[in-house]
Amino acid sequence: MYVCGPTVYGLLHVGNFRGPIFFNFVRNWLEKSGYKVEFAYNYTDVDDKIIDRANKEGVTAEEISEKYIGEFQKDFQALRLRPHTYNPKVTETMGPIVEIVGRLIEKKKAYVANDGEVLYSVRSFDDYGKLSKKNLDDLQSGARVDIDPKKRDPLDFALWKPAKPGEPKWSSPWCDGRPGWHIECSAMVESIFGDSVDIHGGGSDLIFPHHENEIAQSEGASGKKFARYWMHNNMLTFGDKKMSKSLGNIMTAREFLAKYDAEILKYMMLSVHYRSLSDFSEDAIGAAIHGLAKFYSALAMADRVIVSGNGVAAGSPPKAFADLLASSTKAITEGLNDDFNTPEMFAAIHGVIKAFNAGYRPGQKVTPEILAMAKGFREWMAEQGKVLSLLEEDPASYLRSLDDRLLTEKGLSRSEIDGVIAERTQARATKDFKKSDELRDLLASKGIAVQDTPQGTLWEVAK
Repeated sequence: MYVCGPTVYGLLHVGNFRGPIFFNFVRNWLEKSGYKVEFAYNYTDVDDKIIDRANKEGVTAEEISEKYIGEFQKDFQALRLRPHTYNPKVTETMGPIVEIVGRLIEKKKAYVANDGEVLYSVRSFDDYGKLSKKNLDDLQSGARVDIDPKKRDPLDFALWKPAKPGEPKWSSPWCDGRPGWHIECSAMVESIFGDSVDIHGGGSDLIFPHHENEIAQSEGASGKKFARYWMHNNMLTFGDKKMSKSLGNIMTAREFLAKYDAEILKYMMLSVHYRSLSDFSEDAIGAAIHGLAKFYSALAMADRVIVSGNGVAAGSPPKAFADLLASSTKAITEGLNDDFNTPEMFAAIHGVIKAFNAGYRPGQKVTPEILAMAKGFREWMAEQGKVLSLLEEDPASYLRSLDDRLLTEKGLSRSEIDGVIAERTQARATKDFKKSDELRDLLASKGIAVQDTPQGTLWEVAK
C-alpha cells in the first residue's frame, strides 16, 4: 500500500491527518483479515513551497524539510498511529526518478525541450483520464489560453525542470534541475514495490491531476497496471467550506491535540465513512466527546465489575449477550469488507454498549454470569479498539477528563458537583429523602446522572 504523504514546509492541519488516520485503520483491518501489509507513506521534500520558506527564513530547503518531517512525526506519534513500513523521501529517490524519465523518453512518451525541461506527452498515453473519468478534448478546451511554447500540447506536464538560480538541483542527462511533482511518486512506488502496487491511496483532491499523471507515467514506462485499487479519502469541511490554508480556516493538528486529544480526533475521522465529507465543527467535536464518553463509561464500569468480582467463580455470560457479540462481530466484518464502512462498526459498538449497560446496574451483586459478561465485553471492546487505534487510555482516568470537558461545556465545575453529591449523601444518611430527591433532581437538571451503589454514590455527565 502506497499513500501520498505531506509536502513538508509547515505544521499540518487536522484535515491533512484524515489520510494517516484512515489508512492506518485500513492496514489494521487488512492485517486482522490475514494479509501481510507493507505500507509506504512518502515525504515530498522538494517543492516550491519548501524553497520559498527556506528563502524567507534564510536557511536551506533541506533544513526546512527535515525540521517539518520531525514535526509531522511528533504529531503522528501523539496520535498513537503505527509506524509505516517505509517513509521514502524525494531527495533519496533522484536516481530512480532520472531512470524512469529516461525510459519514458526512449518510449516516446516524453520529450526534451530546448532548455532541458522534460515533458510528458499526454496524447501518447491512450488511457489518460481513466481514473478521473476526464476526456482529453474536454480538458484541452477548458485549458488556459496562455500556451507554453515548449509544450507540444497544452496538457503536457513536467517530468524534469531546469533549476532556477539559488534552487537546489540534481544532475541529469538533460539539465541540472529537479523533478516534477508527479514523477516523484511514480519513482518512489517503483523503487519499493516494483511496477505495480496493490493499493494506492491519498486525498480526493489528488485524483486529478496527480494520480492521473502517476498512472500515465508508471504505465507508460512499464506497460503494466500501476495500481490494483485506488482509495481516496474525502476532505474535512468547516462551515460548509473545505478546510485549507488558502481559505485561512485551518487548525493545525498540534493546536487540536493541545486543546482536545488524539482519541477525539481519531473518533471524529473514523466515525464518518472515508469517502464522505467530514464536518469539523464544534458540534462534531462535541458529538465525538459524547460518543467517546459512552465508550469509556462502559469500559470503566466493566473494570469495576471485574475488580468487584475478584474471587467469584468463573461462569458463562448470558446467552443473549454472547449471541450479540457474535452477531456484532459479523456485522462489523461485513461492513468493513464492504468498502471499509466504519459507521457500521461504530453502530455495532454502540449496540453492544447499550446491551452491556442494560445487563448490569452499579451496585448489583457480581455473579459468575455478570463477571463473565464484563470480561467478554472488555475483551471484545479491546479487539475493536486495536483495529481503530482507539480506546487505548485508562478508562477511569480518561472518562474523568472527558467529564471535565463536558462540565466545562455546561459551565459547571467538578468541585460544585462534588459539593452537591456530599450534601445529598448527608441527607441520605439522616434519612432526609425529600431533600435527597430534590438534590438528585437538581443534578439531573444540570445534566448529571447519579447512581447510588453500596460503595457510595457515583456520578457522571449524562451521555
